[in-house]
Amino acid sequence: MRIAMVSIDANPLSTAAAGPVEDSAVRVADLSAALTALGHDVVVHARRDSADAPELVPTRYGYTVFQVHAGPPDAAADLDAFTRALHARWSVDRPDVVHAHGWTAGLASVLAARRLDVPVVQSFHGLGVLRQRLGAPVESRRVSTERLVAREVAGVLAAHTDELEDLVHAGVPRPRVTVVPHGVDVERFAPEGPAAGRRLPRRVLSVADLRPGDGVDDVITALRGMPDTELVVVGRSIGSRADLAARVEQVRAHAARCGAADRVRLVGPVPRAAFPALLRSADVLATVPDEATGTGVALEAMTCGVPVVATPGGGLADVVVDGVTGLLVPHADTRALAHALRPLLADHARRDAYGTAGADRVASRYAMARVAQDTERAYLRVTGGDEVVPHPEEGVDAPASQQLQA
Repeated sequence: MRIAMVSIDANPLSTAAAGPVEDSAVRVADLSAALTALGHDVVVHARRDSADAPELVPTRYGYTVFQVHAGPPDAAADLDAFTRALHARWSVDRPDVVHAHGWTAGLASVLAARRLDVPVVQSFHGLGVLRQRLGAPVESRRVSTERLVAREVAGVLAAHTDELEDLVHAGVPRPRVTVVPHGVDVERFAPEGPAAGRRLPRRVLSVADLRPGDGVDDVITALRGMPDTELVVVGRSIGSRADLAARVEQVRAHAARCGAADRVRLVGPVPRAAFPALLRSADVLATVPDEATGTGVALEAMTCGVPVVATPGGGLADVVVDGVTGLLVPHADTRALAHALRPLLADHARRDAYGTAGADRVASRYAMARVAQDTERAYLRVTGGDEVVPHPEEGVDAPASQQLQA
């Protein structure tokens, strides 16, 4: 198939400096490479990330990046200009299917493809309603636009069952939603390989959106009385810089109150090339937020043979098999968390068993090649079905929001 990926603000050419798979650019790059390996012709349509960026950039993985000039690289994308560029390109080089990543890409794709008889598949990579529940700032039109896009496209790919339920609650018919999990590069992430150094005999790793309810304080509390264990927190922000600074100070103050100030390290985003070694350095990955924003980090830890202790929200119950690849604990239950972590950290054989089972589970279900095959089947369903995108009178010259409402 001729596949047009659309990823407005997540250019796969930027993945060299990207962090864990929660980064949308990483997901788009890995999926595009895997689909190319299956024999498909993949072109990623992304916004240019520099003023002198070339329009067409072949990658060593076989797919091509078409860099759309839609406003200055350091400003918000001009969605109307991006939409017109897609429509013009697809009018002369028609793809068989369009796969949009993110809500703005979905809006542009639906509008650009609506008079070309090209089906659009949508991946949101995190819904606006979830960000609202987390207390993060959300663009005013995002939630309503996501609902409209989800109803217009030929199919929606949800990363896990929790996202599926959010989509159904928003009014998307359940048969139109297919759960296709995030994939893992099992060549890059593997149990064998270098591991980062550590200062203490035991290490717990957390990757968290630093915000109230991120679960970091709970992990610190649970580790009281374990002087041989350090906690490394890879912090990401979904709020403002001021919110991030305030949360960092809260975490440090809590660590001091728990007598663990010298055993808790907060680090910023980790370059993707260094992330597997950091994962391998951990005895356990702990991810216990009130509502998780993704499963990618847990999957990457499992691929590296690291057991996962997690709360079941945000799709983590889909990924972590309790008592087999890790442990599931209730949110905000520090006693249950301590009862899970303490014996696991003390039992090397049990950690190895969980780690081996986790790596096997990823290899059989979440390896990028398997996820690409699942995605391919989703494409085949929409390309072989009836037309689902309406073709109103309006072209791509009207403002984007008016076109979709029409």
